[in-house]
Amino acid sequence: MATDPGFAAELHPGSVDTPSDGASGASGWMRRCIALARRGAGHVSPNPMVGAVLVDAHGEILAEGWHAKYGEAHAEARAIHTAIDTHGPDALRRATLYVNLEPCSHHGKTPPCSNLIVDVGIPRVVVGTVDPYPEVAGRGIERMRAHGIDVTVGVEQDACKRLNEAFFHHVTTGRPLVTLKIAQTLDGRIATTTGHSQWISGAESRTQVHRWRAELDGVLVGSGTAAADDPRLTVRHVDGLQPHRIVLDRTGTLSPELHLFTDGHTASTVAVVGAERAAPAYAETLTAQGGQVVRIPETLDDHLDLQALLTHLGAPDGPVARPLQSLLVEAGPGLATALFQQDLVDRFFCFIAPKVVGTGMPSLHDLGIRRMDNALTFADQQWTSVGEDLLFKGYMRSV
Repeated sequence: MATDPGFAAELHPGSVDTPSDGASGASGWMRRCIALARRGAGHVSPNPMVGAVLVDAHGEILAEGWHAKYGEAHAEARAIHTAIDTHGPDALRRATLYVNLEPCSHHGKTPPCSNLIVDVGIPRVVVGTVDPYPEVAGRGIERMRAHGIDVTVGVEQDACKRLNEAFFHHVTTGRPLVTLKIAQTLDGRIATTTGHSQWISGAESRTQVHRWRAELDGVLVGSGTAAADDPRLTVRHVDGLQPHRIVLDRTGTLSPELHLFTDGHTASTVAVVGAERAAPAYAETLTAQGGQVVRIPETLDDHLDLQALLTHLGAPDGPVARPLQSLLVEAGPGLATALFQQDLVDRFFCFIAPKVVGTGMPSLHDLGIRRMDNALTFADQQWTSVGEDLLFKGYMRSV
């Protein structure tokens, strides 16, 4: 089995060498766009990851670009300006631009890329997929076609959509894409009978989790995991930005001595409590250091309303500076089961370690499934190896 290529990797990886002309060539160039786009993972949210390749009439690359950081130049603009600086403006009048997502048509942090493409005279554009964002949503394609540009849409479309699944999901639902991560033994245990769990998975798998933390907007744990493991939920072992850290503490009784409330990253901690009666001992210190305590409604059976929480985290006026589009949930069995029961898991990433402990803490509680033909299944799935562990990536929804 192949080694796991990373959170934002293509579902259908292939060669990104200079492809031959024709349909297979377009697919090859689009896969190259996807590979370039992935370089922005963890740095561009809430924007999508975008890569662009400019190719001349002979199939030679004129320039490449990718969206590297939120607020900075988009992929198309970077590729175009590089091509002009290197080859002069006339080279663009015989070029084809490949880009994995529809060029924007509105003024945001930067000017519209579709206008720039028209202005420099690029005659042909190949787009991986349409941008679902309401202010774009086909308008960029329409604008280019209205100016005589030959626009092809839908090359490697599934891979392009999967790459930006968090962006697509957030635009259509207003909630962050939820990736549930579990590390378990061969017999489905996440801890021994004493609660000991460090470490089930190997060093390579744990490094992979840090990579995911660096690429996603937030990491969430329940109160049980926070109390038992005292996790930091920070990015270590790899380079990358620190995610927002969300901890569920319905009753507000977690210890104020936990790393989440005392380490050097407390400004990124959001503690989620329930009813007004919850009065966490860490509240004053946490908020003084830039963290937040957020109150979320409770359900009739005295649980936090997880759907309300996700909607709040994804809202423009949510608890952090920008809406959260993606969330890594490192859950114990209670929270994991609740997310599955409420159909709030979008991706299930499960490390399976070559270990057996017998009786211990299960990865999930009862889901109420009594027949095998009612078992949860996946629209897409992958098995890869990470060190000595197996990693299952299950995608609950089709692209």
